[in-house]
Amino acid sequence: MNQIVLAAGCFWGAEKYFSLVQGVTATDVGYANGATQNPTYEEVCGHNTGHAEAVRITYNETIAPLPFLLTLFYDAIDPTTLNRQGGDVGTQYRTGIYYTNVADLPVIQQSIAELQATLDKPVAIEVAPLKNYYPAEEYHQKYLAKNPGGYCHIAPAQFEKAAAARATTPAQYTAPSQRVLQQTLTPLQYNVTQNAGTEPAFNNEYWNETRKGIYVDITTGQPLFVSTDKFDAGCGWPSFSRPIAQNLLKEARDTTHGMLRTEVRSQTGNAHLGHVFTDGPAELGGLRYCINSASLRFIPQEDMEKEGYGAYLSLVK
Repeated sequence: MNQIVLAAGCFWGAEKYFSLVQGVTATDVGYANGATQNPTYEEVCGHNTGHAEAVRITYNETIAPLPFLLTLFYDAIDPTTLNRQGGDVGTQYRTGIYYTNVADLPVIQQSIAELQATLDKPVAIEVAPLKNYYPAEEYHQKYLAKNPGGYCHIAPAQFEKAAAARATTPAQYTAPSQRVLQQTLTPLQYNVTQNAGTEPAFNNEYWNETRKGIYVDITTGQPLFVSTDKFDAGCGWPSFSRPIAQNLLKEARDTTHGMLRTEVRSQTGNAHLGHVFTDGPAELGGLRYCINSASLRFIPQEDMEKEGYGAYLSLVK
């Protein structure tokens, strides 16, 4: 687990925002990089202690890499405003990225440079090593969970966006050669993934699989879907409302069989998976990823750790 401390204005809303992100395992609020020891909230607000209201974030780098978290951070703030976020004004409401691992600094600098390239005004985010951090009083911890109607400068839509966001998994999976695929895949798996074949409806391995677990690309092992997003569409093939991350997949126009469809392939393995349709349940986002079982391998929740997918257990609810 890694840690980063982010200052994003009032820490009540910022804490809730980051607590919703997949891959974030713990959050708490406190006072960062000030000139005094063990400050109180009143001292930070009125006695020029130099502390920033901040959120300490513990995260799983595999699921929520730092560039991904920083992108979400920028979405929740005005990155060009100094000492102000929303209606809150003062140095304690400045924006900041405070790192505990010096290896994070180049990543942060690159991220800031990419952000600056999209803006007309200078970025006003403070970047510095974490010199000190003092947890805030208990009544500030998980404040919005305790007080759902409490003040928050972050819009509700941003919370929904944070909860839905998924990062791309690391590029640790590679596509085997055709020779290897011919030797390791069954004829059906090879035909589906390499020739865009289709397996029979209601007569395939996972169409009625209901156990908790993760579905990975049969050709590369890369995680693609989780059971949390699987639903019964009545079509006879595994159906998912979304992938683990959108850029794990690539889409293409498919006009075969006299139909106009959107084909879905795995990004790394270029394996044909199935198609995506817009007739999914509205409450799940409206999409239906109709996927061939033959293009997937299912790893049950209880086997994920030993199979090397323990980092994804937090996605399997």
